Amino acid sequence: MNQNTGERATGAKNPSLLVILGPTASGKTSLGVALARRLSGEIISADSRQVYRGMDIGTGKDLHEYGLVPHHLIDVAPPGYEFNLFEFQRLFLAAFSEITRRGRLPILVGGSGMYLDCVLRGYRLAQVPEDPELRRELAPLDMEELADRLGRANPRLHNRTDLTERVRLTRAIEIAEYSAEVECEPLPETSTVTLGIRWERGLLRERITERLRARLEAGMIEEVRGLHASGLSYQQLEFYGLEYRFLARHLRGELSKNDMFQKLNSAIHDFAKKQENWFRRMQSHGTPIHWLDGAGDPLGEALDHIASLKEPFPGAP
Repeated sequence: MNQNTGERATGAKNPSLLVILGPTASGKTSLGVALARRLSGEIISADSRQVYRGMDIGTGKDLHEYGLVPHHLIDVAPPGYEFNLFEFQRLFLAAFSEITRRGRLPILVGGSGMYLDCVLRGYRLAQVPEDPELRRELAPLDMEELADRLGRANPRLHNRTDLTERVRLTRAIEIAEYSAEVECEPLPETSTVTLGIRWERGLLRERITERLRARLEAGMIEEVRGLHASGLSYQQLEFYGLEYRFLARHLRGELSKNDMFQKLNSAIHDFAKKQENWFRRMQSHGTPIHWLDGAGDPLGEALDHIASLKEPFPGAP
């Protein structure tokens, strides 16, 4: 996968994409579905884990909320598969084109910052094959030397986690150095309106804790136990996010149920803070976000904002 960025149109006529973002447990799905019903829209998920089949409760798919509203990029990969940003962009563009062709409104809903940024800032991605010769060249270098080489190859590095593990760092260099040799297809122009849901920190913490309890009561432990029984190792499950990581440790006997709940709850709170920091960076990089009060009437606020646009979406009030 190769990554370059370019600014997307956000103020042009005839908005063609509505984006709903916010931290975990902020109510993105409910708002997205309500707007889809009002605006003849279809949901495109921007969640890096809801792509996996069988990972329903732990990823918060909440499929019952959609009703008859069509949704895309959910359940598109088997558990155990390492879905990536290139595949997300490819599937997003296909869904966007199909929804638009049918005269309906694409609504991108999610909280995975890189996936959202990929669309809103127009990353130009190409699939990058492994390069055995380059890997042999990088093998003798220490982590500091590898990080320095990546910095030279990609001065606008987005994902700092690439610097913490040797395998990821090597792959990041492979991708960055491939960029000089590949011409990417231009992305279609889209005019976007981005709405964010914001909660007071204490209220969001309460929502996160209540949702975690509800998911455990709904059978989240049994879901993880079933995934393990189907062939996924506990090590593989740790790759799929906080819920699966801590539940795997509980099922291995490393954490009591109470300790698992407390540690997982705290980790999700920290994750929500990181999401909010990412959204602030998106704004500082030029993505306008109109924030809605989650504790108020986010649907009403959203509809009022859409109605105030010079060129509103088709079907807007």
